Amino acid sequence: MEKRKRKYRDEKQYDFSCSEAMIYAANEKYNLGLTESHFKMMAPFSGGMYDGDTCGVVSGAIAVLGLVFTNNVSHNSPLLKEAVLEYKASFEELLGSRVCNTLLETQRDDIEGCNTIILDGGKLLEEVIEKYKSDFEKIS
Repeated sequence: MEKRKRKYRDEKQYDFSCSEAMIYAANEKYNLGLTESHFKMMAPFSGGMYDGDTCGVVSGAIAVLGLVFTNNVSHNSPLLKEAVLEYKASFEELLGSRVCNTLLETQRDDIEGCNTIILDGGKLLEEVIEKYKSDFEKIS
């Protein structure tokens, strides 16, 4: 998925935000069947919802987990909660925070921008999906 994430962060071709890059890359990797309208829903999660709050990588990843692990509604999806909580904890453990402003100070660099955060967050997303995928297939 690294190649896909880099593709969607390419300023000359797409220049999507962190949240948008996550959902575009996941749509391509997992054949989620999303449309342009779906992608637009991720736009307001950019920049930690425009005030530096929750990182757009986390928001994008959680949206993907919802698409992958929801059985009709959230309260009928026990693996969804486990997957989301594991993703959030793993992200924070790896990067030190889930807060956009904090990550901008501690993880962003002048050359790559937030790309390292996106790549690390995307790798975690793949790991969580892989971990819960077979259990989800058994119950759905």
